[in-house]
Amino acid sequence: MKRVALPIILGHLALAAASCEESRDPVLPESEMKDKATDAETIPEGHETITLGGGCFWCVEAVYQKLDGVHSAESGYMGGHVANPTYEQVCSKTTGHVEVVRLRYDPETISTEDILAWFWEIHDPTSRDRQGADAGPQYRSVIFCHTGQQGKIAAASKEAAQKRFEKPIVTEIRKAGPFYKAEPGHQDFYFRNKSYGYCRAVIQPKLEKLNLDR
Repeated sequence: MKRVALPIILGHLALAAASCEESRDPVLPESEMKDKATDAETIPEGHETITLGGGCFWCVEAVYQKLDGVHSAESGYMGGHVANPTYEQVCSKTTGHVEVVRLRYDPETISTEDILAWFWEIHDPTSRDRQGADAGPQYRSVIFCHTGQQGKIAAASKEAAQKRFEKPIVTEIRKAGPFYKAEPGHQDFYFRNKSYGYCRAVIQPKLEKLNLDR
């Protein structure tokens, strides 16, 4: 459940991730899946949408699901040239898509600036097409903006964040394109699969470092 407001966080996380091919396959049959992101199609009045790519979408989704003001976080694919791609196609590194999380949020509760402040903390934005052992163009760092104002905010946020990193930030800022929702097994993944190896080794430590494990 969402229950944590944005704290002041210093530094960034060094991620220790398993690879897509070795440990990121869906583990539950569809009959056992409960997709908690389905309410994303009904957006409360006044909410905004932004789409973020920062490595494994399971990780990004789990963090934002914890934040007050975030109405929904959906894992999916954006930025490629193939319509309705599958997870297997995206993992093949041939479609141009990025694993992303589409956020619907209340800017009166959590601002776009705060959404992006979290973004710089939950992955290494100086690493091109790699987060930990997850390597490939589908793991690139990118902010997909849905409005011109978001683009301006993203550019200013990136410039400010650069002061905290020795290496150049390689995060792309792009206009949002078609969003393809990932298969049901990828939605709400961490909270349905906490005992799964990837969740225990990568996502849980991340939430603990961010004080979001409560």
